[in-house]
Amino acid sequence: TVNAGIFHNSGGTVISELAYTLSMATEYLTFLTENGISVDEAAPKIRFHFATGSEYFTEIAKFRAFRYLWSKTLEAYEIENKENAVTHIHASSSLWNKTVYDPYVNMLRTTTESMSAIISGVDSIAVMPFDYTYTQPGEFSERIAKNQPLILKEESYFDKVVDPAAGSYYIENLTKELIIHSWDLFLDTDKNGVYSENFIKGLIQKRIKSEAKEKDLEIALGKRTVLGVNKFPNLKESLDKLDDETVLYPQTAKEDDIIAEPLTVYRGAMTFERLRYKTDRYSEKHQRPKVWMFTFGNITMRRARSQFAANFFGVAGFEIIDNIGFDTIEQGISETKKANPDIVVLCASDEDYKTSALQIFNALKEDFIVILAGYPKDFVDELQNEGFNNFIHVKSNLLEELKKYQELLQIK
Repeated sequence: TVNAGIFHNSGGTVISELAYTLSMATEYLTFLTENGISVDEAAPKIRFHFATGSEYFTEIAKFRAFRYLWSKTLEAYEIENKENAVTHIHASSSLWNKTVYDPYVNMLRTTTESMSAIISGVDSIAVMPFDYTYTQPGEFSERIAKNQPLILKEESYFDKVVDPAAGSYYIENLTKELIIHSWDLFLDTDKNGVYSENFIKGLIQKRIKSEAKEKDLEIALGKRTVLGVNKFPNLKESLDKLDDETVLYPQTAKEDDIIAEPLTVYRGAMTFERLRYKTDRYSEKHQRPKVWMFTFGNITMRRARSQFAANFFGVAGFEIIDNIGFDTIEQGISETKKANPDIVVLCASDEDYKTSALQIFNALKEDFIVILAGYPKDFVDELQNEGFNNFIHVKSNLLEELKKYQELLQIK
């Protein structure tokens, strides 16, 4: 069995996943044929174990592309019996995109993953229980996992159509793109030797780490959504103390056990989960940090920005106190002081900020961390000259900003 899932679950892209899987498989095939086993005998006994992720159409195209690539590879090895050129693919649920917080969303993820794998024509699938990332799956989660493919088969009739994606312009075009780019990477890899030689040199790890870093940055910036973690968190949820906190950290090999730098399997949500878990543990002995929405002015903008700010700070497990809007600035300042929150977020339109932001800031800055939701370019320099330096907006690095406010609040 060729373990293709290791690349996906270490944060690699589909291109790397296809190219390095092909590289690994050809090294196996070369070794076998050079040791007297014919390609016709070896090929049918090779299996490919892929992880299937959330990028629905890309995952469909991925498996279709790999079957094409493997068949062309076997042709190059001069396989004689075409019946032996079958690509046996087993798919299992991705680990990389699963979460500990809001774990029931994992059921939706494993469902779409199963759908894309079946539509693409894999030979078998394993649906992982929604809670396997952080505990020993129980009767309920195992039953759900077993029922998901049964529903797809018996109620959605996914077993009744051969190659349902055939003829789809988008999927066919995407498949061709994956074939071209992954083949190019495979050839580049082959220039440096077989798969194991590339791995020992660290070339494969270097690329996978770079791709993982890019994915992590997309999550931090909110460009890649992890539902329930960096977008739309369940504000009422608080994670109980974990018996094994390693579920929030990637597991690495011991130095004594390795001959080359290993690929690190991890979940994309881990960093944000550690952030929120820190707040949960802090709140066992302290009051949970409170974020107060100072809403005023234009109704549409104050609602939009208060919802944005609630999502922003909810990601870190802070308590959100929203307000429908204050009639006057003085009323808002008075109510804020009575509530005595930890953080005050100004939520209004840029026009309202221009007339009132500094008044509010100067009235509250001595007692609270005051933040402005938005980034009014026309007069942001004026605000900063007065010492108003805290802004949250759609281009903020969510992860780094939340770490900063945890430090300001001394959450340890």
